Amino acid sequence: MKRTAVNIWRFYLEGFRSMTLGRTLWLIILVKLFIMFFILRLFFFPRFLNTPVVGDDKEGYVSNELIHRSLGSDLLPSQ
Repeated sequence: MKRTAVNIWRFYLEGFRSMTLGRTLWLIILVKLFIMFFILRLFFFPRFLNTPVVGDDKEGYVSNELIHRSLGSDLLPSQ
């Protein structure tokens, strides 16, 4: 099992060493992933669970939000 893992690792290592255009494409992919997961997250996905309104009852807040969003907020009585 260990020998197979080492052979797979060497296969991919040699493949990446011999790339020319592939390195540029991997760099573009990594830059896009960085933009998607780090930059856009700051602007479009605020941290609701760290607000003072939620406090220490994060589990209750998440479960209530899931229930409200799945059933529709107009079907449940307001709290």
